[in-house]
Amino acid sequence: MSRKPYLRKMPKSWWLAQRRYTSYMAREMSCVFIGAYSVLIVLGLYRLSQGRAEYGAFLDALQSPPSLVFHAAALVFALIHTVSWFSLAPKAMPLQIGEKKLSGGPVVLAHYAVWVVVSAGVLLVARI
Repeated sequence: MSRKPYLRKMPKSWWLAQRRYTSYMAREMSCVFIGAYSVLIVLGLYRLSQGRAEYGAFLDALQSPPSLVFHAAALVFALIHTVSWFSLAPKAMPLQIGEKKLSGGPVVLAHYAVWVVVSAGVLLVARI
């Protein structure tokens, strides 16, 4: 004789119950947008390899309102993903000098500093 296992009912909005769960789900959902944006970039490279006319049509399609909304959403989710990753960095690589452990602040600040420098470099190269 086998017993039927107990399955607890879980509402579909379980992740809205606590802020921690909501931020976790936002981070996970950001991965979908980052992946879709990566596919879009690869598609752009493919269109570029097909010639000037196809790439021009691709650029025109990127200026449509749905594309602009997608790019805005992808930017927001990329920022959520980046901020959450940077806040996790001290836990992923704790720094220790001698016997003393460093607080997470310098690690997070270093990540943001590198982000600003790399972004400024990309913008400088894009202007040239």
